[in-house]
Amino acid sequence: IKMVQAMRHGTLPASLHIDEPSPHVDWESGAVRLLTEPAEWPNDGRPRRAGVSSFGASGTNAHVILEQAPVEDGPEAEAVPSDLGTVSWVLSARSADALRGQAAALADRVGGASGLSPVDVGWSLVATRSVFEHRAVVVGDDRAELLAAVEALAGGVSHPGVVRSGAAELTGDVGPVLVFPGQGSQWVGMGAELLEVSPVFAARVAECERALAPYVDWSLMDVLCGAEGGADLGRVDVVQPVLWAVMVSLAAVWAGFGVCPAAVVGHSQGEIAAAVVAGALSLEDGAKVVAQRSKVLRRLAGGGAMASLGVGQERAGQLLSGLGDQAAGVGVAAVNGPSSTVVSGPPEQVAAVVAGCQEVGERARLIEVDYASHGPQVDEIREELNDLLVGVR
Repeated sequence: IKMVQAMRHGTLPASLHIDEPSPHVDWESGAVRLLTEPAEWPNDGRPRRAGVSSFGASGTNAHVILEQAPVEDGPEAEAVPSDLGTVSWVLSARSADALRGQAAALADRVGGASGLSPVDVGWSLVATRSVFEHRAVVVGDDRAELLAAVEALAGGVSHPGVVRSGAAELTGDVGPVLVFPGQGSQWVGMGAELLEVSPVFAARVAECERALAPYVDWSLMDVLCGAEGGADLGRVDVVQPVLWAVMVSLAAVWAGFGVCPAAVVGHSQGEIAAAVVAGALSLEDGAKVVAQRSKVLRRLAGGGAMASLGVGQERAGQLLSGLGDQAAGVGVAAVNGPSSTVVSGPPEQVAAVVAGCQEVGERARLIEVDYASHGPQVDEIREELNDLLVGVR
């Protein structure tokens, strides 16, 4: 901190707690000297740099090199990247009125300062403020969306980018609900670090691996840890059992901290995970269903596609109708929320739907699957899927 301030002010402070120079240093032959009084740090056109060292009594030493930050002014300094992705702003207060007041103050502060980064604002709201009973989370993909949502919260108006909870909703006998997602929530390396730091997670993953072993020819641990020769996470018959195992194991971690759900809900393999966590299926039966179901689904690979649209179900229907034959065979596969709908169908037609939505300014993207789940294509294997439940207790 001392050196950062020295860089900012252009002054090197005097050295502290030094009665006389160390006799073990040759002060005459080099250009190194102690600062017995403050000295100007000249600006020669190059950034100021300083080395800071810390020597521990145990023998552990730490060193860091600091460099003066570039001077930013003018219009370029106020520019904020437009491709931030989704950003969350968290607000809380002791009452509903105070929460609206917090939102109004935030809207006024951010609206009048174009140079503020939405990411920095989000970090500061989480890291520097207390959390009270009445809470709200504002979500947006850019500055304009975030400000519109904050202003709606301040005015007490509902908005798709605002999620609220009040003190009344957090009391009583209502417990937490665990929501288990479907395919698409995965990423390479998920759970790898947790395997090392959480014995509960590692033990439950090991149980899942044993339960899956009769139905798969790959190692769950190898996939999670990214081991060489591990199965391809892009395969439906790999990713779905892996996601199922991660979700079941995460639920065990939450339970280890005393968080037991009052209800569970899930989608696709998430529904199978929810059934296991709720006790409707044993771990072994859940493993059997998710592994064999995903193998049957793999037969559909290459015959379809899916896309996520940032609109509600009614608007999605209007967009599909407006595209006519370009969207032939494409239908609504899942309704994830008031502004999130998934469609599925033939690959070319689904791609045309994504392009058509983007042309009219609606958010749309292809999902990394190559079959049309929750659509007519699944009818080809419906009987086999139903047969999987035979004998499952």
